[in-house]
Amino acid sequence: MSNRFTQRLAHGPPIVADGGMGSLIASAVPRLRCPEEANLRAPEAVVSLHVSFIRAGAELIETNSFGANRRKLAGYYLEEEFERINSSAVRLAREAREICGKQVFIGASIGPLGDAHDVWGEDRRRLFADQAAILEGRGADLFVVETFFDLEELTTAIEAVRSVSSLPIVALLTFDEEAVTLGGVEARDAAERLTALEVAAVGANHGAGVLAALTALEAMGSDGLPLAALPNIGLASLAGGRVVYPHATPEYFAEFAAHAQQLGARVIGGCCGTTPAEIEAIRAAVEADRKPVEPLASSPRRFTRAAPVPHEETRLARALRDGEWVSSVQLDPPLGGDNRGLLETAAALRDAGVSFVDINDNATARAAMSALIVSAAIERECGLETIPHLTTRDTSVMGLESVLLGAHAEGIRNVLAVTGDPPEVGDYPGSRGVYEIDAIGLADLMSRLNRGEDYNGKAIDAPTSFHIGVALNPTADDLGLELERFRQKVAAGAHFAMTQILYDLAYLDAFLERLEGPSPIPILVGLFPLSTYRLALRLHNEVPGILVPESLQQAMHDAGAGAGQVGMAHARGLYAQARSRAAGVYVATPFRRPLSALELLAE
Repeated sequence: MSNRFTQRLAHGPPIVADGGMGSLIASAVPRLRCPEEANLRAPEAVVSLHVSFIRAGAELIETNSFGANRRKLAGYYLEEEFERINSSAVRLAREAREICGKQVFIGASIGPLGDAHDVWGEDRRRLFADQAAILEGRGADLFVVETFFDLEELTTAIEAVRSVSSLPIVALLTFDEEAVTLGGVEARDAAERLTALEVAAVGANHGAGVLAALTALEAMGSDGLPLAALPNIGLASLAGGRVVYPHATPEYFAEFAAHAQQLGARVIGGCCGTTPAEIEAIRAAVEADRKPVEPLASSPRRFTRAAPVPHEETRLARALRDGEWVSSVQLDPPLGGDNRGLLETAAALRDAGVSFVDINDNATARAAMSALIVSAAIERECGLETIPHLTTRDTSVMGLESVLLGAHAEGIRNVLAVTGDPPEVGDYPGSRGVYEIDAIGLADLMSRLNRGEDYNGKAIDAPTSFHIGVALNPTADDLGLELERFRQKVAAGAHFAMTQILYDLAYLDAFLERLEGPSPIPILVGLFPLSTYRLALRLHNEVPGILVPESLQQAMHDAGAGAGQVGMAHARGLYAQARSRAAGVYVATPFRRPLSALELLAE
């Protein structure tokens, strides 16, 4: 049957494929951990859906195995069922074929690995190869390696399948409306790369809908390999916690099939949201050799790129480059919706000669006004350069990229990347942080934006010019881990670092000694003048990463009402010591007393 498939691609009418197997199974069977679990928990539902597609006219049905690699199944605690799930996927498809009594191709569906950034090389190939070996061994006729956003991962998957099987492979990437993958690869370039791998067909599936798939086919051209188009029914939305797809008419999909056939598609079907009704419309269009009623709209106009923004060196970057002593005052954003008091404070600091302020981002996991928005207001109203902190705790990668681009447009350039305290330590004990990336990933994201690309490497319309800061904790319990993370932050593109609050610079000396050389980027030391003995106790015992020496605690205790003078004197000593060890300092202050920093900075 494998030979019959390739012969059919070359000489017969287009092959009609099935529709959105995974999305329909997930809707039909409640409480599945993943659609592939239905192969074990609800096999009759899987067979019924296959039969529905065959009776609608599908000549190629895909096994319910898209996400059934060991890596993805482990995420649902189903790794022990790896062999059963994949074996059952082929068995159920064959059972449906026997029920219908029709000659139907069974395509073994293999999708991406998912979140597998820590799996590379041979380990990655093995995950694909292990799945492919089971699917072929149970009687699949071909492989449909589909819904890949990354051309390199698709290439790896194809090579892995080839290492265990000689069955035909249909290779499908997901494209946007401009026929570009998430990773920035254009459809024509992808087709050329895949042609060299001797697959049976290439094309587009999933994605933004019918027109996006047609645009990709048009870009691929009809002079190469046979093409395949299996798009989503359109863009999905959420309603009451359910994924809802638009109500495209069967006529719309019949017209899609006509256009796809005109563009050279030899496999035509659907993906998420497409039902037997759409497949029946495709079948009717193919059998009638339907010609397009409406002309295919030309490919979407490419984004006209704005002129690149000249790289703007911030005052902070210039001062650090020139070896000037830098001092900043740390401010906490308001806990309400009025920023007038903060702007007045920033103006007072500016008038007192302060050059920089750094702005906390939901410190101690307590919601406050956005540090980026506050910083934009301060720079606009007060002319004071800011260093907003940005945590990865509260926002997805997409959200981080979005707020960074908006902040850049508003003039923000210095940004300190931090991972953020866990929500349970603050006002949200039942909440969970997002943490799609950590501070290292955020530094890398800003570096990519500076290079003119997004997190996935796809070009953006204008590059940014962020001056990237990272946090450094010389008092970390695991100093080896802190050293390794610091090196990774530097490698990710960090330009400067700001330490945790320090009360003994010997910790910084020890860190630099372990680093075996001077810091590759300038360091600002964190200072926080102690005002009371009680504050010293709280910081030492309750705030992670802050250590107050016992001698200082005792001195604060012994000073009684004069503890504040002892704390300030100690901070002045640290300030003087930092001049020979660091590029500058930032000064945190007691709650709602930011102007008290001036007493230290006046020295």
